[in-house]
Amino acid sequence: AAELAMGLDPKVRIPFITRQERVEHPDLWGPPVRFHPDVKVKEWREQVPGDFDILHKEYSTPAGPLTTSVQLSADWPHGDHIPFMDDYQVPRAIKPLVTERKDLDALQYLLISPQEQDIAAFRKEAQDAKTFCQEHGILLSSEWGVGMDMVGWLCGLQDMIFLAMDQPDLVDDLLEIIHLWNMQRMELALSAPVDLYIRRGWYEGCDFFTPQFFQKTILPRMKAEASLAHEHGAKFANITSSGVNPLLDFYLEADVDVLIGTDPVQGTHTDMPLIKEKIGDRICLWGGVSGAVTVELGTEEEIRAAVQHAIEVLGPIGLILSPVDNIRENVPQSWHGVDIFIDEWRKHW
Repeated sequence: AAELAMGLDPKVRIPFITRQERVEHPDLWGPPVRFHPDVKVKEWREQVPGDFDILHKEYSTPAGPLTTSVQLSADWPHGDHIPFMDDYQVPRAIKPLVTERKDLDALQYLLISPQEQDIAAFRKEAQDAKTFCQEHGILLSSEWGVGMDMVGWLCGLQDMIFLAMDQPDLVDDLLEIIHLWNMQRMELALSAPVDLYIRRGWYEGCDFFTPQFFQKTILPRMKAEASLAHEHGAKFANITSSGVNPLLDFYLEADVDVLIGTDPVQGTHTDMPLIKEKIGDRICLWGGVSGAVTVELGTEEEIRAAVQHAIEVLGPIGLILSPVDNIRENVPQSWHGVDIFIDEWRKHW
């Protein structure tokens, strides 16, 4: 209601599960992640005198064990628990969950299709959300699909890059397991009358991979996911906020409808005039201003200039103006920056 009163364009996402409820996957939205009933989980803490303790976790599956270990830090937010996949554990993992081919069979027992209780809850939530969105003229979205971002969670980002270069067939097979699991989750999400399906691809830009790897390994699955969304009457959005210039033709080939995350400050290979020229007539561009650097930390003059530049270069048609990726710090300076951002937008829209 507050966003509507301000003249903004809010959206409702389903399923809505709070971060605290996403114990095993705090950074992945969507249906709850469930394990096969035969999976047994054991966690324990190893005390390290004079240093941070180490947490260990073992998943016992019918195809063998999967193990991971994390060196704790002062800002570790999960207590004595290691989530199945999570941003925090990637830089702290001293043993990632997936390191070799034999781990793939066991992994599939941790990636099962949505269960009956989740399907029923989602359908009830979807109907209520659609009614609300129709009454208020609000976009209804379902979030997130996932691909290589999940490879990064399971293998570690550095190891993901090395594996893509040294063992591309292993990465391809791992991504196929994730893709098939993701398509099952998409089928549930798209069973609701959603307007937009959003896929997270923060770690799929050319900061991490070559265009050749993207074309061979990521693109075919992205095309299949976009096609599935379109079959259900939904638009398909992909989030990649850095390393996109070499991938623009691939987004067109995949029939992506919305590219989220155009960041002119933190995004490498982010040539906004080029992006607009190559894909702006077919793909909606969502972003245009750095949230963390410009809106949260910039001066009034810098914020206003960034908003003007984004509208002039990327819009006004075909642009959803937004801070990239979002505003994180709940402090007066951030809110002041948001007020300036909105005020400048109103002058030009």
